[in-house]
Amino acid sequence: MQEDMPWRLPRWVFFLGDAVLLGAGVYWILQAQAPVPGTVIWGSTLCLVAGAALGVLPYLLEHRALCRQIEAATLAEGLSHARHAETVARRIAEATDNWQAIQEQAAKTAGQAREIAERMAAEVRDFTAFLQRANDTEKATLRLEVEKLRRAEGEWLQVLVWILDHVFALYTAGLRSGQPRLIEQLTQFQNHCRDAARRLGVVPFVVAPGEVFNPERHQTPDGQAPPEGAVVRETLATGITFQGRLVRPAIVAVDPAPGAGTVATSLSDAGPAVPGTVGSTSREPDSMGLAPETDQTAGPTDGRSAPDSQV
Repeated sequence: MQEDMPWRLPRWVFFLGDAVLLGAGVYWILQAQAPVPGTVIWGSTLCLVAGAALGVLPYLLEHRALCRQIEAATLAEGLSHARHAETVARRIAEATDNWQAIQEQAAKTAGQAREIAERMAAEVRDFTAFLQRANDTEKATLRLEVEKLRRAEGEWLQVLVWILDHVFALYTAGLRSGQPRLIEQLTQFQNHCRDAARRLGVVPFVVAPGEVFNPERHQTPDGQAPPEGAVVRETLATGITFQGRLVRPAIVAVDPAPGAGTVATSLSDAGPAVPGTVGSTSREPDSMGLAPETDQTAGPTDGRSAPDSQV
């Protein structure tokens, strides 16, 4: 610890004083004559004690200074530890404050994220509702367009069927006239009209005489079902199919089944009724846009029917 002391007490001063006092005490005793007086004894003793004390005094002072230095060092070290502890406490407090700030920031961020999520959910709901409304509007528009198209289809199909019925009635009247030139021209005219209608998917068909009556494809003028096994005698109005779907069954005159005694349906003395005139009935197209069905009553026939090659 002596090497750590920044200064040293000069001992030679104390040693010099010690030597002087010891020398004075010895000299005083040696110069005294017996009997030695008490003053000399006390004076020499005092000099010896003072010299001894003066010799020991520097060591005592150094010891005291060393103790104080140790105490100061200990106190400084304690203060250093205290400062370090204060620094650590301050850092802990700062870390606590930072953690609290981070926690508050995290809570704020979580709140903002929750608000964003709620806004996004609201936007999604609004967008979904908008898409639903747009989809409903589009469906309603498409439904309206489909209804318009079906209505238009039914109208032009009705007009086309009326035209074909008139052409067939004109052709049948030409057959009944018996004029070959007229029959040929009417046959070509009817075939051209049917070819044009076939391009649109409308196909008229004529029932061959002698064919068994089929309720699904044939119909009597009065709409009543003929006896079972009745056969077709003559086609009064062609059946109509549109795009492969039966729109109107063929209106036919029938004969009873072979062996029956009565005729189920007889022809009147007049020729085939012209569509749209008295004796013919027209059906308006249904709400789904199907073609009309035109029923014509039959007049008298001369027993002749249109051959298949002329239909």
